[in-house]
Amino acid sequence: MKFLVVDDEQDVEILFRQRFRKEVRQGLLELEFAFSGQQALNILQSKEPPDVVYIFSDINMPGMSGLELLEKVKTRFPQIQVSMISAYGDNENYKKAINSGAKEFFTKPIDFGSLKQEVNQILEEG
Repeated sequence: MKFLVVDDEQDVEILFRQRFRKEVRQGLLELEFAFSGQQALNILQSKEPPDVVYIFSDINMPGMSGLELLEKVKTRFPQIQVSMISAYGDNENYKKAINSGAKEFFTKPIDFGSLKQEVNQILEEG
């Protein structure tokens, strides 16, 4: 299963590759990374239908915000599950994300225990 991580901070890739090393090695998970909302959309549009089943996106990014990306993904690719992350656990972003169709909302620093539970649930469903 392919998961797409969207964050303008490129060091996030190293962190995710370390934390999900076992799942990737076992062939349960394929990680792909986009460093902007537009790059994420380009990846999704590159295959018809997209092979991404889950997106984990930061909210605060230059250009297209994660919330704008969420709305576009849910409109064009409603089958893809999306979870959001923000450095700010504010209620406004939480409500916007959940009301726009986000599966889950995480705050930084990422609780990888909770995220792995989320990922395992999606792997079991798939």
